Amino acid sequence: MLAISKSKWILPLLIAPLFLNAHVDFEHIANRAANLTFKFPSLPSPSKADAASTARLTLVDGKPDDGSADLSALTDGQLPTQADEPGANFYFEAGTMGGRIRMDFPAPLDIKQIISYSWHPGSRGPQLYKLYAADGSEPNLNLAPKRGIDPVTCGWRFIATVSTIPKQGEEGGQYAASVTDSSGNLGKIRYLLFDCYVTELNDDWGNTFYSEIDVIAR
Repeated sequence: MLAISKSKWILPLLIAPLFLNAHVDFEHIANRAANLTFKFPSLPSPSKADAASTARLTLVDGKPDDGSADLSALTDGQLPTQADEPGANFYFEAGTMGGRIRMDFPAPLDIKQIISYSWHPGSRGPQLYKLYAADGSEPNLNLAPKRGIDPVTCGWRFIATVSTIPKQGEEGGQYAASVTDSSGNLGKIRYLLFDCYVTELNDDWGNTFYSEIDVIAR
């Protein structure tokens, strides 16, 4: 039997007042059932032709680990072929608290879904990040807010907090985290900001191995 867990919740009003209907769903496939195509029970496998494939990625804050792939690994449609493959994933330097990544589209898009994928046999499997968006018309928009600056104060809209950290059981395996809205549209978006955090503080190895980020436009 496949070892698969699912979780779904609606974000509390105090967390995301501008996106009252934002939903975060995630699915987890345990190590023994992980597969090379990232096939999940209901969430789609990573795509090579989604909107993110034409986006430009910029490191806003934080330092990649020396063994990490470059940012292009997040949108190239190429997946890891084993559970612990540093060069096929993007991840921040060991011992740091993560960082921020901006995704730029050629023009504003009506986005209906954002899915992030990760794979690691241990604590680098789960995901934890805050997601922000901007359409580019905001008069005070700061496209590169460093850690310590709340993106909401400089033109960004908060969408969701994404956490796939299991409450119990195995941490390792494959994860897919989906952000959607009950209206079917997260809004017209030109820029996305991923504010990534470590998933544990017991050692230096809490930065997630991000394998791919897909953006589905209407």
